[in-house]
Amino acid sequence: MNPRVVLGVSGGIAAYKACELLRRFTESGHDVTVVPTAAALAFVGAPTWAALSGKPVSSEVWADVHAVPHVQIGQRADLVVVAPATADLLAKAAHGLADDLLTNTLLTARCPVVFAPAMHTEMWEHPATVANVATLRERGAVVIEPAEGRLTGEDTGKGRLPDPAEIFHLALDVLSRGVSAPDLAGRHVVVSAGGTREYLDPVRFLGNRSSGLQGYALARVAAARGAEVTLVAANVTLPDPAGVKVVAVEDTAQLRDAVLAAAVSADAVVMAAAPADFRPVTVSQDKIKKAEDGSSPAIVLEQNPDILKHLASQTPRRSVVVGFAAETGDPSGSVLELGRAKLARKGCDLLVVNDVSGGGVFGSPDNEAVILGADGSQVSVPLGTKSALAQVIWDEVARRLGP
Repeated sequence: MNPRVVLGVSGGIAAYKACELLRRFTESGHDVTVVPTAAALAFVGAPTWAALSGKPVSSEVWADVHAVPHVQIGQRADLVVVAPATADLLAKAAHGLADDLLTNTLLTARCPVVFAPAMHTEMWEHPATVANVATLRERGAVVIEPAEGRLTGEDTGKGRLPDPAEIFHLALDVLSRGVSAPDLAGRHVVVSAGGTREYLDPVRFLGNRSSGLQGYALARVAAARGAEVTLVAANVTLPDPAGVKVVAVEDTAQLRDAVLAAAVSADAVVMAAAPADFRPVTVSQDKIKKAEDGSSPAIVLEQNPDILKHLASQTPRRSVVVGFAAETGDPSGSVLELGRAKLARKGCDLLVVNDVSGGGVFGSPDNEAVILGADGSQVSVPLGTKSALAQVIWDEVARRLGP
């Protein structure tokens, strides 16, 4: 049976964006029931929701009373997503009010619940809203952090509804776990992603093939499991994951500074980025020209700081540190042998070892890996989506975080 999703829509201007979210759910085979508030119907009419979902739409508890919709919709749901969630809706949900079909559904649902807030910055930052969000999170709901950007009118700030595609991906991650309690709630995690660039001149650089897909999957999954997530992204062109703070960097020094600054308050740091091992000793201020005699310029390199080793060696250390190793194997050892040596050398808690022979991992939506633990553990993750691998990585991190 297709997963049953309830899409709650409350009365904000961002209600029109929920149409895109609904389309993504229905086109991916989910059975979606739309439950708008009366205010939401002032922005997007019931015919639109009915046409996109293929089901009749009502906001009233009095419609089809014989079927007891105010109880059964929530009871039967596998996932409830409220997008947008206004300050008013969050307040009602936090205080258990039930004056329409959506708030009744929220009270009867025993499945995971995701709220995607959208409102003006002042409303999001008001102590009442802050307290309501904290209450909902304590009860096990996933409340996504709003995005920053253009709001209604000329205002800009935090309070924008995250991209519907990213809300959809986060919702799938929540649904895939099939449990209602976000096990990373109250935790701050740091994830790095992408590949750094070390410039030779204004137009050329040393880089690598990292797309950032695995790091972004890790950030998205962590947010779906309730964590506060800081994503340090090096030269990545992917859309920001919903509910995640993104810090953009370019070279390895910037990556190091951003990760170390965020790690001060982190419970876990996952270094999925591919920092350049070397950088030029000198950087030309002008574009390096071809020599008339066909000779090549001499480029002298020096080692970049080892960010993973530095994180793992900090004393005292309160965070779980996870590294990645992209290996191909060589005459000195197999992929796993080289991975175990790197785990010992870096001193981290977990090392995710990828066999990148042939370059198949880079830019691919799928991945497979072996997760090595400093405690001698070894977890093999078969080929699957990068989100599936991210779930296993966070399972291992959560076990080491404890209560």
